[in-house]
Amino acid sequence: MLFNSLAFAIFLPIVFGLYWALPHRLRWAVLLLSSCYFYMSWNAKYIILILFTTIVSYISAILMERFSLKRKVLLLLTLSVSLGILFIFKYFNFVSESFSQICRLLSIPIHSVTLKLILPVGISFYTFQALSYVIDVYKGKVKAEHHFGKYAAFITFFPQLVAGPIERTENLLHQINEKHFFDYEQAAYGMKLMAWGFFKKLVIADNLAVFVDLIYGNVSSYQGFSLILATVFFSIQIYCDFSGYSDIAIGTARLFGIELMTNFRSPYFSGTVKEFWSRWHISLSTWFRDYIYIPLGGNRKGRIRQYTNLMITFFASGAWHGANWTFLMWGGVNGGLQVGENLLNIRSNRDTRRSLKWFLSVILVFAISCNCWIFFRAENIQDAVYVFSHMFDGMGIIKNYILRGYLDLQLNGDQVIQISCSLLALLVFDYASLKEDVLLKLTKLPTMCRWIIYYILVFWIIIFGKFGSSQFVYFQF
Repeated sequence: MLFNSLAFAIFLPIVFGLYWALPHRLRWAVLLLSSCYFYMSWNAKYIILILFTTIVSYISAILMERFSLKRKVLLLLTLSVSLGILFIFKYFNFVSESFSQICRLLSIPIHSVTLKLILPVGISFYTFQALSYVIDVYKGKVKAEHHFGKYAAFITFFPQLVAGPIERTENLLHQINEKHFFDYEQAAYGMKLMAWGFFKKLVIADNLAVFVDLIYGNVSSYQGFSLILATVFFSIQIYCDFSGYSDIAIGTARLFGIELMTNFRSPYFSGTVKEFWSRWHISLSTWFRDYIYIPLGGNRKGRIRQYTNLMITFFASGAWHGANWTFLMWGGVNGGLQVGENLLNIRSNRDTRRSLKWFLSVILVFAISCNCWIFFRAENIQDAVYVFSHMFDGMGIIKNYILRGYLDLQLNGDQVIQISCSLLALLVFDYASLKEDVLLKLTKLPTMCRWIIYYILVFWIIIFGKFGSSQFVYFQF
């Protein structure tokens, strides 16, 4: 069930009504059952995988508290089982095919063995959430949850089940247990955040996706400015698609009195690559920081070790995103950029946000990010290399170079105006968000002004939104 579907528009009010109509002692059951139904709407049989992961992590955490001497064994067993399932469904075919290709290069005739399995939606997200819980119990940061139903509701909580944010135990689990009272202001804020998320997804991301798919679906047929435009469009598309999902998820959770962590903070207004990664997919970035980078030694064991840990962490991040060499390259490039910033002692100065130097650094980091996204979007390494090597073809005559790009993307005047206005609204919103909560600021405006803005946003979505239940990009991870 997609957020941008009629089914969800029916599903959410029903769950919302039941949740607040029933007494507190039954609300965890409403969340659990509705979350199971939400996930089963994609593929009912894969609910077994979530249930298995939930049972394994639940039992392991309880046993860790009871048998302290066996804690490490239990942790390793849980990690092996959970990551083993993830490997089989997500990485087995990639590893098998890559191994057979290497063998053929060495003149060793080995054929790859592949499994005909459909990648379960959100498997990477709920697996990492369960693992963070087990690791936190192992470290003594949190206590094991003994109520299986409430723990299962924590793992399967439907707003963030399939594409995050990847919640931490100390933030979400206690909220499942707490008694909530309906708060109109909190619910209203959630609705506004959802509306903004739908605007980013339906109006910006899905409209840009048409042009991105046209070019990247067959990159060898294009050259020059069209490749640059498609790359920039994808950089904006993936941000609006994923942050739009996060906004809808966080806003939906607010309707139930639950606060999820912020997942994006205006990442394209970053002055360094390091700052970009502190603002982009925050729940995953901090997950890798806390459970891979720091345990490896972080920056506590010298520079060489620090840079090695950075590269390992970013390669792991690339692998998490998908079983393809393009994702590994994407992760490695981002890791290498951070190592380079450390070597050059480049730091982001957030106190100079309106200076020319900050403005130029933001443009530079955005350009770097766009180039990195080429590896992320390309079907394979060969396509990525083609984009890099042909994006400036025909640049001798600038007018023709730009005109050819627009013609290749089949853009018309109305689309240029609509996209430009939408991106201007996004730019203003994200820039203003650097200093304050824009949605909270709206509540302080005069009633007339506030409602005019609401109506404009809603009608903008209705008129320019691309409806048709298109899937969110991060569902494939």
